Amino acid sequence: MGDEYDIFEPIRLKFGLKMNLVRRFFELPSQSCFIFGPRGTGKSTWLATHLPEAYTINLLNDLAYRTYQAQPERLLGVVRAQKDKKIFILDEIQRVPTLLNSVHQLIEEDKQRQFIMTGSSARKLKHTGVNLLAGRALVTHMHPFMASELGKRFALDQTLKTGMIPLIVDATDDSRKSLEAYLTLYIREEVQMEGLVRGIGGFARFLEMISFSHGSLLNVSNIAREAQLSRKMVDNYISILEDLLIAYRIPVFNKRAKRTPSVHPKFYFFDVGVYRRLRPSRVLDQREEIYGAALEGLVAQHLKAWCDYSGEQTELYFWRTSSGVEVDFILYGEKYFYALEVKAGANIHATDLRSLKTFHADYPECTPVALYGGNDRVEIDGILCLPVENFLRQLRPKQWPE
Repeated sequence: MGDEYDIFEPIRLKFGLKMNLVRRFFELPSQSCFIFGPRGTGKSTWLATHLPEAYTINLLNDLAYRTYQAQPERLLGVVRAQKDKKIFILDEIQRVPTLLNSVHQLIEEDKQRQFIMTGSSARKLKHTGVNLLAGRALVTHMHPFMASELGKRFALDQTLKTGMIPLIVDATDDSRKSLEAYLTLYIREEVQMEGLVRGIGGFARFLEMISFSHGSLLNVSNIAREAQLSRKMVDNYISILEDLLIAYRIPVFNKRAKRTPSVHPKFYFFDVGVYRRLRPSRVLDQREEIYGAALEGLVAQHLKAWCDYSGEQTELYFWRTSSGVEVDFILYGEKYFYALEVKAGANIHATDLRSLKTFHADYPECTPVALYGGNDRVEIDGILCLPVENFLRQLRPKQWPE
């Protein structure tokens, strides 16, 4: 059952992809855990590199899938027979969620056993109400690369076009074509194969329309109208994207609010490359708008990774009042309280900082920071303004760029 099968192998063969080893900031807990992350973010590669001695069951393997789908209790005998093994990896656990009942029993039998369960979808785990091990396994996440993981390999302009998914970053041929192949296989075919949508045409229209919402307030009614779909269907499609870890929402910050906050969250794809391949770029589309949303999304995915990898219970928000005053990102937790505004322009002025100043007036405990597309580190009206590329290069878990 340890045989490997990789649905992205055809992409690797066609485009000459090779998973170069990069030191990741992800840290594995010492106890049993779930590792959630979109396909291609390197979960299996990381585990194979760091835990070569582990017994692995890859549920993407058709034989393994059929066997455990029919007899999930078979896992009990398989694990008990591995007398010399203490670490067991169940790859893509969401394919056979009933296995978690056996995992629970095995953990209770022997506290020394560690089960590591990877997943690229939370949908079946959420919707089937299966045993999530009652807190006996931690929930962790693996994200696309951070700029500081790549070091000198990170190039902002290229990243804003093709993103930070390890599978795509390692492309040796045409990264844009390999990204297109990734999207075709993962988003369209994977969704269709799982039977999550009835007609792929309506879902494809939805994907194009919701790409305009990347980095913006999520207005379901507008998306439904433009995609010629019902609001209920759009709600379901958004839920599918979130469950497959392809997209997420950032809630509005409303702690101790002095002003009426917005009621809508902001929407982002998990990787800027995914956004760029889905977002149409035609004659009437403003390139500055696309670039600005891409840059903001790149910062968002870095901040999400930073929050998860730092393990400091810091949450990511945005701030927007009912009158439209908005700050792109708020980091709020026990140790950190930052307000960040992202500007794509090469120059930054005091007028660009009005929203940050307003937020800082309401929350003087926070540290306001502006990120912009220029090269100089400057301070304007007491607010530190940093080149966004330098900020991303220096952002590391449990550390904050100075």
